Amino acid sequence: MPWNERKSVDLRKEFVVEAAKGMEPLAELCRRFDISRVTGYKWLERFEQEGEPGLADRSRRPQQCPHAIPEARAERILDLRREHPRWGPRKLLAYLEARQGEHVWPAASSVGELLKRHGLSHARPKRARIAPYQQPLAHADAPNRVWCADFKGWFRCGDGTRCDPLTITDAFSRYLLRARHVKKTDGPHVKSVFEAVFRAYGLPEAIRTDNGPPFASKAPAGLSRLSMWWLQLGIRHERIVPGCPQQNGRHERMHLTLKQEVASPPCATIELQQRSLVRFEKSFNHERPHEAIGNRMPAELYTASTRAYPSRLANLAMPDEVTHRRRISQSGEIWWKGNNVFISEVLEYQSVGLCETAEDFFDVYYGSVLLGHFDAQSHRFTAVKPPKPPRRMKGK
Repeated sequence: MPWNERKSVDLRKEFVVEAAKGMEPLAELCRRFDISRVTGYKWLERFEQEGEPGLADRSRRPQQCPHAIPEARAERILDLRREHPRWGPRKLLAYLEARQGEHVWPAASSVGELLKRHGLSHARPKRARIAPYQQPLAHADAPNRVWCADFKGWFRCGDGTRCDPLTITDAFSRYLLRARHVKKTDGPHVKSVFEAVFRAYGLPEAIRTDNGPPFASKAPAGLSRLSMWWLQLGIRHERIVPGCPQQNGRHERMHLTLKQEVASPPCATIELQQRSLVRFEKSFNHERPHEAIGNRMPAELYTASTRAYPSRLANLAMPDEVTHRRRISQSGEIWWKGNNVFISEVLEYQSVGLCETAEDFFDVYYGSVLLGHFDAQSHRFTAVKPPKPPRRMKGK
């Protein structure tokens, strides 16, 4: 007879009783109860040692785990993580091994699981990879050659309102052109700040940013609506290599000063915080000496651009090798010999130029920016490849 999970204890009792009668060999009795002789002897031994309680179901969970972290060491790891919330498993282990090397500490992966179980770590979000900026960064050897722009990390005011400061500086003079809170960190709100700066100071030759929105997007060549507007104004958009904020180091250094003087601690309301940002602009430009420029003040070196902000946008210049021009539809497509070819929705209503490099094979440009390649036979567009994050060297 097969075992019934709901009556397993009763069946074991019946088996023990039948075995005690001795009416049939144990092997035959095991066959009748559809169990092995090893199992039969096991139940008889448990009944002999513990009585009926020994026939009850037991947990199959191991009583010991050879890879478990001892409780005292686990608590030490957790306490150290709470003291240093930004330290990862490897840094925690290096600290503990240097000071308590007499103990055997677990692997970094085990420490990571321990932190995760106690809610002390979170998975990093995946970042969208943006197409690279192919040209070298311009050398800022005069005012308005290169402007730098970025968001200072957001923080909350005393009343809980979120503050997102957008900052713009001149790379040569360190002049802080703007430090303004924006209600949203999207293209339209950022564009309005830049428009005011262009009207006040003129146009730069280039603007250097990171690869995040609204400065860049996942569109071909990393273009965004904001960066396309800059290109239409004749401003070259330079983007740092992903993961290399030191390429915008002058701007990042200004952010440290801004954080120390404006955001630590923050003001009570967003209105007071904005006034504090304006005061910081004046102090940074006209009162604070900068060692990097010979202890002079940025206002002593900066002069406004001679390129005035135009009343209307000029047509975007294309390479001389362009043989075909196409206008991108609202759905992000161009029309090619009876077929729709998708480029990008970000480029809706914009014109692109096609340069034939081989028979039925074209390079696609937006102004001077290479977007990708178009195979006219398969009617397929391939965007330029995104960059690979820089490899971190050991010991760095």
